[in-house]
Amino acid sequence: AVHLSRALDIIRTIRDPEKPNTLEELEVVTENCVEVQEIGEEEYLVTIRFTPTVPHCSLATLIGLCLRIKLQRCLPFRHKLEIYISEGTHSTEEDINKQINDKERVAAAMENPNLREIVEQCVTEPD
Repeated sequence: AVHLSRALDIIRTIRDPEKPNTLEELEVVTENCVEVQEIGEEEYLVTIRFTPTVPHCSLATLIGLCLRIKLQRCLPFRHKLEIYISEGTHSTEEDINKQINDKERVAAAMENPNLREIVEQCVTEPD
């Protein structure tokens, strides 16, 4: 349970790329969207299912990226990370799910200076 609350604490303060609100305030992420399972000795699978604010949200991929980057940096235990859009809440959810769970595509996105800057702004802890 401690791992679950850690994961939730990490993502609840991520900011929306277009709004001043956090993902938790916008209910993009909620307590029920995080699942943590033990998959090995001291290793956990963290699954996040987030809900875009609108079904055709153009920022869904970016939000997925922010979730992944922040969790990768901040989770204090060994983990595998799977991030999905809540079923039925986005028009291109399959494509986006593939994109945000593909290491190479994530790495490529983070090499784009504009994208990286937005992600950094979203994942930086508020002072």
